[in-house]
Amino acid sequence: MGECRAENTGMACEVYESADAAQTAQIAARLAKDASPGMILCLDGDLGTGKTVFTKGFAKGLGITEPVCSPTFTIVQVYEQGRLPLYHFDVYRIADVAEMEEIGYEDYFYGQGVCLVEWASLIREILPAQALWIRLEKDMGKGVDFRRITVRKTGISQK
Repeated sequence: MGECRAENTGMACEVYESADAAQTAQIAARLAKDASPGMILCLDGDLGTGKTVFTKGFAKGLGITEPVCSPTFTIVQVYEQGRLPLYHFDVYRIADVAEMEEIGYEDYFYGQGVCLVEWASLIREILPAQALWIRLEKDMGKGVDFRRITVRKTGISQK
C-alpha cells in the first residue's frame, strides 16, 4: 500500500500495487471485509485494467461462491448468498442516466447491500458523495500484469 499522488490531495486515499490478476482479486477481497450495507464502490479504469477481476475478488471476500460475470447487457447482477447482498452494475452501455432510473437504481444504492459500479464516471451525477472511488491503472513499465489500485475514501473522483 502506498501514498496517493499529489493531484489527489484533499481526499483520503490509499494506493495498492498488484503484480497480477490473483493479487488484484486478493486486494479486493480484503477491502470486502470492511464492507457495510449501503456502501457504493465506483470502479473506473480503461478497458482491460481489471474491473471485473476486482469485482470477482470483492464478491469472494463477501462470501459469494457463485460465478461472477460482468452484467454488460443486463446492467445489474444481484448476488445474495454472501454476508451482504452484492449489486454489481456495469454501466458501460448506459446512454442516459434515465436508464438507471428505469431499472430502479435507488433501491440498490440505498438498500441493505453493497453496490459495485463498473464505469461509474458515466453516471457520476446520480452517485452519492460518500461513494468510494476505485481507479485501476496499468503501468507497462512495471509489467503487462501490473495494476495500481487507488481507493479514494471521501468525495467524488475528479480523475
